[in-house]
Amino acid sequence: MARQSQGTTHQPSEHTAAAPVDETRNGPRSRKGMQTRARLLDAAKVVFERDGFLDARIADIAEAAQLAIGSFYHYFDSKEQIFREIAQLQEARLTAPDPSAGEQPNTDSPWDRIREANRRYLERYRDEAALMGVIEQVSRYDEHVNSARFATMKHFVERAEPAIRRLQEQGLADTRLDPQFAADALGAMVARFAELWLVQSFREYDFEQAVDHLTILWSNALGMGPEPGAADRPKRPARKRT
Repeated sequence: MARQSQGTTHQPSEHTAAAPVDETRNGPRSRKGMQTRARLLDAAKVVFERDGFLDARIADIAEAAQLAIGSFYHYFDSKEQIFREIAQLQEARLTAPDPSAGEQPNTDSPWDRIREANRRYLERYRDEAALMGVIEQVSRYDEHVNSARFATMKHFVERAEPAIRRLQEQGLADTRLDPQFAADALGAMVARFAELWLVQSFREYDFEQAVDHLTILWSNALGMGPEPGAADRPKRPARKRT
């Protein structure tokens, strides 16, 4: 059972709502300071995942970091501020490029590139599903966390839109589609599916089957037609039913 919050409010204060996401009371001026700040961020992530945002307490964050409460206030003004930074870092991870990209020539087909983009997003979302659940909840009423969520979508669209336009120029995608509209709609589909599946547990799916189906939906929506050789691939396991 979640612990009742002690000394915290259920809404961000006006003071914290006005603070930038990356603002700190006193930025670390030494390696030790940076390490202490990182300990607080790691500890806060654990506490938020365990207790949720509303029931998380600064005292618990300090205890998890094995630091005095005063150390927390040396680097952060409030739990709202530290959560916003954690949310911003997680959102950046969701759309970070593949670290292996660029090491060798890209010979993947357009279907492969769509599949790998979907797999990478779902893997990163799944790996931090507990945190993403808290982020999704807080984004409903905290403008800074909501802005971080929108920044992820904007980053996605900025990459997907020119990719869709290139497919149209190559005669592989329906030229009637507005690339920006298509990128917005398809990105929203993947993001909402990830939340329903990995946070809300709406249904249970085989991971690779989910990746394959999102890829089919993407390619069909863009008018790309069936993936060459797809009919010869072994079928994925049937969907798990709850």
